[in-house]
Amino acid sequence: MDILKKLEQHRHMEQRLKWEGTFSEYLELLKEKPWVAQTAHSRIYNMIKGAGIEEVNGRKTYSFFSNNLYGLEEALERLVEEYFHPAAKRLDVKKRILLLMGPVSGGKSTLVTMLKRGLEAYSRNDEGAIFAIKGCPMHEDPLHLIPIHLRDDFYQEYGIRIEGNLSPLNLMRLEQEYNGKIEDVLVERIFLSEDRRVGIGTFSPSDPKSQDIADLTGSIDFSTIAQFGSESDPRAYRFDGELNKANRGMMEFQEMLKCDEKFLWHLLSLTQEGNFKAGRFALISADELIIAHTNETEYRSFISNKKNEALHSRIIVMPIPYNLRVTEEERIYQKMISESDVANVHIAPHTLRVAAMFTILTRLKEPKRGDIDLVKKMRLYDGELVEGYNQVDLDELKKEHLDEGMHGIDPRYVINRISSTIIRKEIPSINALDVLRSLKDGLDQHPSISNEDRERYMNFISIARKEYDDIAKNEVQKAFVYSYEESAKTLMDNYLDNVEAYCNKNKLRDPLTGEEMNPDEKLMRSIEEQIGISENAKKAFREEILIRISAYARKGKRFDYNSHERLKEAIQKKLFSDLKDVVKITTSTKTPDERQLKKINDVVSRLIDEYGYNSTSANELLRYVGSLLNR
Repeated sequence: MDILKKLEQHRHMEQRLKWEGTFSEYLELLKEKPWVAQTAHSRIYNMIKGAGIEEVNGRKTYSFFSNNLYGLEEALERLVEEYFHPAAKRLDVKKRILLLMGPVSGGKSTLVTMLKRGLEAYSRNDEGAIFAIKGCPMHEDPLHLIPIHLRDDFYQEYGIRIEGNLSPLNLMRLEQEYNGKIEDVLVERIFLSEDRRVGIGTFSPSDPKSQDIADLTGSIDFSTIAQFGSESDPRAYRFDGELNKANRGMMEFQEMLKCDEKFLWHLLSLTQEGNFKAGRFALISADELIIAHTNETEYRSFISNKKNEALHSRIIVMPIPYNLRVTEEERIYQKMISESDVANVHIAPHTLRVAAMFTILTRLKEPKRGDIDLVKKMRLYDGELVEGYNQVDLDELKKEHLDEGMHGIDPRYVINRISSTIIRKEIPSINALDVLRSLKDGLDQHPSISNEDRERYMNFISIARKEYDDIAKNEVQKAFVYSYEESAKTLMDNYLDNVEAYCNKNKLRDPLTGEEMNPDEKLMRSIEEQIGISENAKKAFREEILIRISAYARKGKRFDYNSHERLKEAIQKKLFSDLKDVVKITTSTKTPDERQLKKINDVVSRLIDEYGYNSTSANELLRYVGSLLNR
């Protein structure tokens, strides 16, 4: 009964949201809530802004997009700040078609769908409320009823600008139904809905020989001509084209650049003047966002055609490239899998991350700087700390190729291969090797990959495999450490004691004999060498550690195992190095003795309980790492 109660609550909520009154009552409402008279572009911008904006590393992130679009922060910031924000302020970009241009499966359609669903929900909020002349098929703005010669006076009194003229149908209705009394015209609150064709439209081109312009602008209802006597009578016209129905909201123009020219010309006056021609009537005003999307190849072909020059200046192109961050790509795969019927299949840890590494490598362009390879670039883009490089280096890398992310492997291909792996492998568990194998096999079947690209991509699969080898070895070695965190803490405390004595030129006291002794140089170097600290650089590194400890102490915080990333990495590698022989022997023994078997079972349990593996994937991981260590 819960769902039935919720349906009833929904019905009551819909009733409560409804509003109807005369134009004079609407004006009273405007004094109290002037924002209800905002333009379509302003409404979209306020919807995005109202969901929340955060600033991270000097870049704005919008909560509105956060749960569906990943790794596109720069593109989305540009979209909002360079298009929606100035358009909301009635600047000239409002008079442009918004064209999203990017590779397949890059998020363009998802972005448009989010705007549509967002507007539907926003129109049910107080901040996004929209009112229209009751009975108007175009949901016309009631303020169009104000005569042009009184609009300056209206602005002085209400502070609201009025754009657009009263449509032919409502002009006739004003005279015939209301005897010219504007104050008596009925106004109602409307709720945007793509399904009901209220304020949200979608136009998709088909065969140009058979598709009628009426799909965009409406058509004559010939069955009513005998009743109304003329084709120029607005009552004999169906205002049911996508441009009519999308008024007050937005219209998605799918595959706009594939459209016949006759459809595109209607957009010229709509974008520039805010009106379009329909039937035998004066120009019809419309307030709506026209948003289209295309790929780079079609766009280049479009702009090369001189016949389209009039449209060029009326289009704002927003590149929507592929995501270039491994972590965000992994989130894309997780989301797509969670929405499928195979969400219950166990995917071993790091599987999606390794697949994401391969995908991102195909999208990156070779750095111009000789000291950075693609793997380092991939890590920097993902926000990892790479020794010797900083934010300045990252910014320089991004400026090298402004079109980066417009080519490469798309997420759908990867998900298709993951799906193929899940279906083909009978046991309900897959790992990184399964997916890499499937990605490799699928390259021969990919229709748009050239032989040159296929060779490059095979190399990227090898690189992703090497990255996984390191991850796998570290994972098993960590699991082999008994009470890993305690072992790491003990080793670090020992190292810090020696560093402090070294920097302060003090002696250490043996805890057993009480004898004074020099700092253990061998211990310190065995740890520092794990992360490439040279003999010449050891003093600076140790002093850096001591300064960090002092800074923590001044703030009343305790310096611990996670306080210094590079030291943490060195401690881990030292522990792993000491354990390598133990891991090698235990994982590669075909007939382990009782002690080894217990160790293996302990490791498997730890991999399951602490690292997210299941029994199958944990044992597969152990066998694989054993083979790696024995090579």
